[in-house]
Amino acid sequence: MSTDAPAPGTGQPSTAGLVIAIDGPSGSGKSSTSRGVAARLGLRYLDTGAMFRAVTWWMLDHGVDVHDPEAVAARAGEPLVESGTDPLTPTISVDGVDVSVEIRSDAVNAAVSPVSAVPAVRARLLELQRAVAAEGDIVVEGRDIGSVVLPDAPVKVYLTADPAARAARRALEEGGSDLAATEASLLQRDVIDSTRATAPLVQADGAAHLDTTAYTLDEVIDQVVALAEAVAAGDAS
Repeated sequence: MSTDAPAPGTGQPSTAGLVIAIDGPSGSGKSSTSRGVAARLGLRYLDTGAMFRAVTWWMLDHGVDVHDPEAVAARAGEPLVESGTDPLTPTISVDGVDVSVEIRSDAVNAAVSPVSAVPAVRARLLELQRAVAAEGDIVVEGRDIGSVVLPDAPVKVYLTADPAARAARRALEEGGSDLAATEASLLQRDVIDSTRATAPLVQADGAAHLDTTAYTLDEVIDQVVALAEAVAAGDAS
């Protein structure tokens, strides 16, 4: 379910109805790029990673053993997750409570991978993600958007960056955390995400690969916007 959506398409009629899927590992620039592209094109924005974090926060808050897949699966249908889709002020709530800050805690960081790997959790959120995206005019970011959630999205992008650059970005976001520890954590998350049995992190068929290491955020946004506009122009011709 989506809320707080901005009016789409203002000044960008060629991208009306467009769906853009952006995938990639942690620290590759997915969130900043996705929000920037959505704002530039007047589209909505959905952070699927925040949805998994929200479910993880709920599990922890309700005393569920996040390392017991059966326990997590048994309660996967209980939390009511709602995502705001305004790229300038994205929100995430669980059971009506805003958890935008809580889902970035160390506890959630440590637990989100095992919770995200549970098929029942992925199936539940897949349903919600597709329902939001079905309305069109949206940029959706995550790790399996182009490969599983929206394989028919007309624009699919896979962002990467070298581990050192990713760690530096994440450490900056977290207020200057230890670079070596941050890089090790990101690499561990990569292994978990890319080897899980359900919806592993992969570059989707037909996705444009963009290594963001050498580019500024604005340059990355420019490239994705150009790709989206080219696809939209092709559809209109």
